[in-house]
Amino acid sequence: MEGKVPGKQPLLTPYKMGKFQLSHRVVLAPLTRQRSWNNVPQPHAILYYSQRATKGGLLITEATGVSDTAQGYAHTPGIWTKEQVEAWKPIVDAVHAKGSIFICQLWHVGRVSNTEFQPNGQAPLSSTDKALTPQVRSNGFDVAEFTAPRRLTTDEVPRVVNDFRLAARNAMEAGFDGVEIHGAHGYLLDQFMKDQVNDRTDKYGGSLENRCRFPLEVVEAVVNEIGADKVGIRLSPFGHHAEAGDSNPTALGLYMVESLNKYGVLYCHMVEPRIRAAGEMCECPHSLVPLRKAFNGTFIAAGGYVKEDGNNAVAEERADLVAFGRWFLANPDLPKRFALNAPLNKYNRETFYAPEPIIGYTDYPFLEDIVE
Repeated sequence: MEGKVPGKQPLLTPYKMGKFQLSHRVVLAPLTRQRSWNNVPQPHAILYYSQRATKGGLLITEATGVSDTAQGYAHTPGIWTKEQVEAWKPIVDAVHAKGSIFICQLWHVGRVSNTEFQPNGQAPLSSTDKALTPQVRSNGFDVAEFTAPRRLTTDEVPRVVNDFRLAARNAMEAGFDGVEIHGAHGYLLDQFMKDQVNDRTDKYGGSLENRCRFPLEVVEAVVNEIGADKVGIRLSPFGHHAEAGDSNPTALGLYMVESLNKYGVLYCHMVEPRIRAAGEMCECPHSLVPLRKAFNGTFIAAGGYVKEDGNNAVAEERADLVAFGRWFLANPDLPKRFALNAPLNKYNRETFYAPEPIIGYTDYPFLEDIVE
């Protein structure tokens, strides 16, 4: 295994991801925080991200909208305007000052939205015109209502592809090291890939190849814009988020990773089959191993990991890197705590999405700040 150091936890061994030299394999997962007013990242994000930055670490931003039609949640950031790009720059600079690699996750929610988030109160865009039933939000108690979406016409799909391309260009202008295309969790790209949602009869529907056409057009456009060595993608073929399940998730996952190999993308960030929907874990007979073996680039696994099974995943070569969400949120110095086998702060689910610049955001203590 590359970079293995005797006696060290596998998660804390170095790894070369393309041109990036990582000092450890503990990745900050993309975590929606809902603290960007008017879809513009705020100065308090400078502290939040830089707290979690380490020399040679890899951070992925919260999901970041690619256009004014991409929104489905309050106070989430975007990267389609000049103002947003300028607001990201000091955040990126602060992370780079700590020596971390910083990737911007590009997002379009599709039908996981309603008219209040859409320009001119229009219907959300999707692969389908089937409405999503009301869903309990990730915080476990709020219920989200969704407007019936409008099916993108065949001729309109390239316009959305172009939104991703321009967002990738903007991310590079903001100083990011690369982008991660959000193709997971029931959002727009997943709505095209999954046969539970996609009921199209044009070239973007029906067969597996057709359903994956739009996501792969996004990959191709972004690769052509900024270079394959700066492009990752997140996928959840086994997930059922936002009523987006598939009848043959293994075939879907394999088709996508084999197609991604043709573009030579930097990494694939895959969500474990045991994660069915937001906050829901289950026993699952499926494994990411066949997908990991089929993919040529760096493979990042995510979904309910703790230190022990993260170390096992790397040791057994089931993943190159492991993304941690809730635990990295609650422990800004997570790699250090792993190294010292130190106890972890508990996370407070009630403050995950509080529109608040400090509480549940930048106030989780570092090890040295804890007084016994």
